[in-house]
Amino acid sequence: MKIAEAINDFLVHCEITKNQSVNTIENYTRYLGRFEDFFKDIENIEAISLRDIQKYHLDLHRSTNKKGESLSVKTQNYYLIAVRALLKYLIKLDVEVMVPEKIELAKTEERVVDFLNRDELERLFSAVDPSARTGKRDRAILECLYSTGLRVSELCRLNIAQVDLQHKEFGIQGKGKKIRIVFLSDRAVEYIREYLAQRSDNYSPLFISASNRSAKVIDLTNNGESFRLSRDTVERVVQKYRINAGIIKHVTPHTLRHTFATELLKNGADIRSVQEMLGHSSITTTQIYTHVTHSKLRDIHSKFHE
Repeated sequence: MKIAEAINDFLVHCEITKNQSVNTIENYTRYLGRFEDFFKDIENIEAISLRDIQKYHLDLHRSTNKKGESLSVKTQNYYLIAVRALLKYLIKLDVEVMVPEKIELAKTEERVVDFLNRDELERLFSAVDPSARTGKRDRAILECLYSTGLRVSELCRLNIAQVDLQHKEFGIQGKGKKIRIVFLSDRAVEYIREYLAQRSDNYSPLFISASNRSAKVIDLTNNGESFRLSRDTVERVVQKYRINAGIIKHVTPHTLRHTFATELLKNGADIRSVQEMLGHSSITTTQIYTHVTHSKLRDIHSKFHE
């Protein structure tokens, strides 16, 4: 089976049969495109051996990105994971390719989770001037991120109609199109209501660009979609108030998601519940928050060990 044909069939399978997200399909396309280019001199995918894969891995390890930086070990693994997924699919079709489990991933450093302590969190919130043009919107964004643990892409996709401020909860479609319920704190509801009260439009997106509204640009064709906030805009919002608050550590929208999970575990939530609220498919992903459980174990040891 030709490599290009195998990749195309696999991508169609991911899109139609597995119903995977656009981002996942785009990533697979990019990773496997490089795989195809590297093996352009090999006609059929059945001819690729483990030694060939090792040469491909070495090429990944020695290559650089557009900035001249080496690919991280984690990124190299993404390329190899895509190849393994392709091979697993082909084996189901009875194509005689190499066993995907033979492809070993490089060991990565243990992930360190950045989160804000209570003082830093409140300083971040207090750095927002509610009288400023975007003040109410920005405070609502920060409160929503922390209250729900949403990913920034999930926050950007929110529509007013889906957010139930009365019951303080709503459904969200996360990675893998998995649906979960997230919850709003009383404070988050308050700031979202204040933000919505100042808007005079009937647009669908929950968070929109203030610059477009102030310029009185009208979007009648797609109900305000052109004004929906982008990931980059939300990231700039967080950076702005990190600086205003004098917080030295690196802070992103995802830091608020980490802080959300950390606070839940510190206050006694079990890790399975936190997994559900974060929308993690595997408990292994949620276990990056071991910095919390280690602290709790230390307290237990101090209390009961003599």
